[in-house]
Amino acid sequence: MVAVAKHHADTAGDPNEQSTPTAATIDPIGGHRAAASAEGLTVWATAQATGPVQRRGRYVRESVQHPARMLPAIAAHAVTAYTQPGDLVLDPMCGIGTTLVEAIHAGRDAIGVEYESRWSDIADANIKHAHTQGATGRAGVIRGDATSILSLVPAALTGQIALVVTSPPYGPTVHGLVRPGTDGVAKFDNAYNDGTDRGNLAYRDLTGLADGFAQILTGCHTLLRPGGVVVVTARPWRKHGELVDLPSAVIGAGIRAGLTPVDRCVALLAAIRDGGLVARPSFFQLQAVRKARAAGTPMHLIAHEDVLVFSKSQTDSRSESLKDTLGGGMVA
Repeated sequence: MVAVAKHHADTAGDPNEQSTPTAATIDPIGGHRAAASAEGLTVWATAQATGPVQRRGRYVRESVQHPARMLPAIAAHAVTAYTQPGDLVLDPMCGIGTTLVEAIHAGRDAIGVEYESRWSDIADANIKHAHTQGATGRAGVIRGDATSILSLVPAALTGQIALVVTSPPYGPTVHGLVRPGTDGVAKFDNAYNDGTDRGNLAYRDLTGLADGFAQILTGCHTLLRPGGVVVVTARPWRKHGELVDLPSAVIGAGIRAGLTPVDRCVALLAAIRDGGLVARPSFFQLQAVRKARAAGTPMHLIAHEDVLVFSKSQTDSRSESLKDTLGGGMVA
């Protein structure tokens, strides 16, 4: 257990002085929010309930097959913190549609782009399921390569997006799910596809991934309205024991896309209990850390996602020029 001191991001005075916690509120996704003022914190309490509990009943059962699902509470927090009801939200790498589902449950409209048809079909099913549960927003998924997003999304959406929420892939395979057997633990649902289609960014090295992600963010920059926000969740991973710094690569990609970094938050992957953190590692994360510790490497469990927040300038000459070229079409 690790002690956690709770501070407001804008609190002045003694940085060692703990603030008084406010009453927790029930989160509709499951579990409890940290406090009513949580939107003002740089630490997001997004794992008070486990991922399966957050998705249970809210998403179709096939959703668990995706190898790198965003926690619904992360998407929901971003949507609530950075948009108003009726705003338009975009996820250019939407997977099973987590961002879209949480947006329409919050009364926003949403559009997603997904390269793999297998996942876009599940995203469609999740959107339909959300509407049966009373979601009031509208959403749709476009199949295609988001590195060419401007050729996929209707030109009328240029300058209309209030918020982009997305996450880049962490390599071609991830931890996935495990099943114990007579020959040990078997891993499954741990890859984006069967490996025959290398068009997915997951199959690029870090440099190629960052370049492709910069292309995606450049397109998003054009689609964002002035002052629009981009929220990217990312965390480092280890390759042959060495740390791969994906968050820093994402920051560089955002800057190359013309976006301005404005904040760096933490979305917890651990629960807060009695002033401490309760880790929720995968089997393979825990195994890797134990082996590293046994070998003398002081490795720790990763207990958070980096939340990298960018904004588009209120006066962006590139977007104004493009809007003039496209006729400045607006979406009702």
